[in-house]
Amino acid sequence: MNTHLDNKVFDAIAGEAKRQAEGLELIPSENYVSKNVLLANGSILTNKYSEGYPGRRYYGGQEFTDKIETLAIERVCQLFNCKFANVQPHSGAPANLAVYSALLEPGDTILGMDLSHGGHLTHGHPMTLPAKIYKFVTYKMKDPETGEIDYDNLRAMALEHKPKIILAGFSAYSRSLDYKKFVEIAKEVGAITVADMAHIAGLIAGKALRNPFDDGFDVITSTTHKTLRGPRGGIILTRESEEIAKKIDKAIFPGIQGGPHMHTIAAKAVAFGEAMTPAYQEYCQQVLKNAKAMEAVFHREKIRMIGGGTDNHLILADVFGSLGVTGKEAQTVLDEVGITLNMNSIAGDTRKPLDPSGIRFGTPAITTRGFKEADCARVAELLIETLRNKANSLKANARPDEDGFRDDEAKKKIIKAEIQALAEQFPIPESFV
Repeated sequence: MNTHLDNKVFDAIAGEAKRQAEGLELIPSENYVSKNVLLANGSILTNKYSEGYPGRRYYGGQEFTDKIETLAIERVCQLFNCKFANVQPHSGAPANLAVYSALLEPGDTILGMDLSHGGHLTHGHPMTLPAKIYKFVTYKMKDPETGEIDYDNLRAMALEHKPKIILAGFSAYSRSLDYKKFVEIAKEVGAITVADMAHIAGLIAGKALRNPFDDGFDVITSTTHKTLRGPRGGIILTRESEEIAKKIDKAIFPGIQGGPHMHTIAAKAVAFGEAMTPAYQEYCQQVLKNAKAMEAVFHREKIRMIGGGTDNHLILADVFGSLGVTGKEAQTVLDEVGITLNMNSIAGDTRKPLDPSGIRFGTPAITTRGFKEADCARVAELLIETLRNKANSLKANARPDEDGFRDDEAKKKIIKAEIQALAEQFPIPESFV
């Protein structure tokens, strides 16, 4: 038996660990999991096939897998105050597809948030599979400067198109949604309400943000990573309808998935347990405080934010309109100094998705490292300083050379050194590496 490590793979893993330790992760959908989550996710459960559900499996040897999945279900139902849960989805996109499959017929209509106004690919982008099966119509913000959803238009769209599902949720939206208005409109047209809470599920579980179930939503879909600090995976929660829950179970298995990933479900159970602690609730409050601290710096420096700021963990900034630096240029130069975030389209963007006007960033990962408001404000200052340095370089160079525009390298080195010092001051705990 070969007991030697695969050096090519493990060297790359070590390199990623070093990158995470020495830089700052600001991608809003990224976070650090605990050692216990990692141990469960890398456990011997990866060997086991468990098609079906607890007590109703198609293979033998399920004594312990049944215990684990049942525990995960019980914990997540307690966290989100609901009666039913499916913890088998491999990720958020399959979870959404399963809900559509469970509750709709091909050709039925879904009303969701427009991608350019903060929605998600699985909410109707024409390149995705759901858009080839179902009809999507979209609502938008009334005013990108405030982020307010145009609920009058949402209602008009619902009355016109009679959707079977009205979908609330987003991937790049920084304000709060009025869940009660969604429910009122849905009742008026006989639609089911589904909330895709992938980005803010952890903040809901930690009681830092409002739970859509408290306002009468029928179903919640989510990932289990991001703010929930679990393994990469998905969940589907049903508030109280056993009929809906049964349809969803059938849609997951045998509908779109085979054997569940029991090692990941075990890691989900661990993460759900961690999310029940007072320390986790304190963490969620700090995520919001840190985001507001970064928002204050962007206001002060007159950098336009879509929605005018944030009510949650993320900020979407128009760096092209404010500084003349594209989202792609910003992402690249910030990577060079040790800040990781992502380019992102903004409402009304005239640029292409692979070189958009905006950047999206957030505070979940650095808050896990222990950053507080003053630290996050300094990160925001360094971020803007880097982009202004890039903007000055672009102005100084009318035409790019073979390597592209050259930034002020001396300035970048100074910024990178401070970012590394911050990373050292707030290290990824040893258990996370």
